[in-house]
Amino acid sequence: MQRHPLTDRTAGLGLRRAQLGPLQDADPGRFDFLECAPENWIGVGGRYGRQLAELSERHPLVCHGLSLSLGSSDPLDEPFLQRIRRFLDQHRVPIYSEHLSYCSDGGHLYDLMPIPFTEEAVEHVSARIRRVQDVLERRIAVENVSYYAAPFQAMPEIDFINAVLERADCDLLLDVNNIYVNSINHRYDADAFLHALPAQRVRYIHIAGHYDEADDLKVDTHGAPVIAPVWRLLDLAYAHCGVKPTLLERDFNFPPMAELFDEVAQICSIQSRHADAMESANVQRVSA
Repeated sequence: MQRHPLTDRTAGLGLRRAQLGPLQDADPGRFDFLECAPENWIGVGGRYGRQLAELSERHPLVCHGLSLSLGSSDPLDEPFLQRIRRFLDQHRVPIYSEHLSYCSDGGHLYDLMPIPFTEEAVEHVSARIRRVQDVLERRIAVENVSYYAAPFQAMPEIDFINAVLERADCDLLLDVNNIYVNSINHRYDADAFLHALPAQRVRYIHIAGHYDEADDLKVDTHGAPVIAPVWRLLDLAYAHCGVKPTLLERDFNFPPMAELFDEVAQICSIQSRHADAMESANVQRVSA
């Protein structure tokens, strides 16, 4: 099967070792691309390495990192960045993203910790992102993350994210489920937050399910189907920034593959509706 390029109108799935076989056996058109965490695959050989190579030859592979720890005060691990760069080059990865958070403090914390929303943190994180882009010799996207406690907020979350994007001159991985979860947990308007993000910087989108701990507490688990309010936010996201490559995240509680493919198909349906509407509007403008 010939590998197709990653275009805006594409929908993908996460690459998990438990699903390598079903992904290899999937009928054409079930998904357009795959996403992996490079930390989990760098240096992997044997059967898993061969399966990764085969899949990345057939489908575009995008990468979503877990351990750069952009918000940490620890030095950037530049030898690790060089390994990331070689992996991205080897698999012709068109998008590399990371979390706008930190996960180390003298050692790995094995969790994504929230960064204080301060001017000093904006400058610190932006400088680290610029350095990462210099080492990798490519733009990266940073993801708006879910968080449950804020260490310090001298500015609103939306202002912090927008300041980092501007000063780092990087792209945004827009996670619509994280907007929904945070809007419930921290009591803000999800639609207003989405529309305040810079549409021109959105490179890529994530959508996922979450766990309802309580009416006012949602946990971003990636372990459940996407719910209607989050699908609605995806629809609004396309209206705001245009159709973008969109990944369905599912990290555990895996259902039958047919159910995941159905959710991917729902992404494609929403993309098609927006793309067709935009094409129709362009035709009308030309005719006028």
